[in-house]
Amino acid sequence: QVQLVESGGGLVQPGGSLRLSCAASGFSFSSYSMDWVRQAPGKGLEWVSSIKSGGDSTYYADSVKDRFTISRDNAKNTLYLQMNSLKSEDTAVYYCAKLSAGYWGRGTQVTVSS
Repeated sequence: QVQLVESGGGLVQPGGSLRLSCAASGFSFSSYSMDWVRQAPGKGLEWVSSIKSGGDSTYYADSVKDRFTISRDNAKNTLYLQMNSLKSEDTAVYYCAKLSAGYWGRGTQVTVSS
């Protein structure tokens, strides 16, 4: 009954921005750390970012640091990923995840291309 549903992906030019959202249900969202993970075409999974349950602490992969911002609205059971200064290498399927419990959304496609 746990559900994680991503939205906000799409096609964007290099240097552009996108904001991904993840609607969570079926568990006490505010009690858990949450993560974003991505998978580029033909590549393995790459952890992107995580956020503590209260939103006070955030963590980023070196490849996205200073460009991406993770946040959450616990009142709305929603996780966000603001992506700025996008590069072609950011092209991937982005997954919202509760890694501590092994829960994943189905992903949303982000394509960065000129």
